[in-house]
Amino acid sequence: MSTVKIKGMSCNHCVNSVREALAKIPDIKDITIDLEAGEAQYAGEVDPESVKQAIAAIGFEVVE
Repeated sequence: MSTVKIKGMSCNHCVNSVREALAKIPDIKDITIDLEAGEAQYAGEVDPESVKQAIAAIGFEVVE
């Protein structure tokens, strides 16, 4: 599993938006979003930059 920290999520709508954005990335699977921790976990051979871009495209920021 890979984990990415996300800045700006504040509600379940945010969680759903991030999940939907990540689900559009080919080969990503097993997406889990933790609102309180501000993290998303996923499995699959996925370019981390594509994950960062998908999250940024919906208005959130990946924290490195």
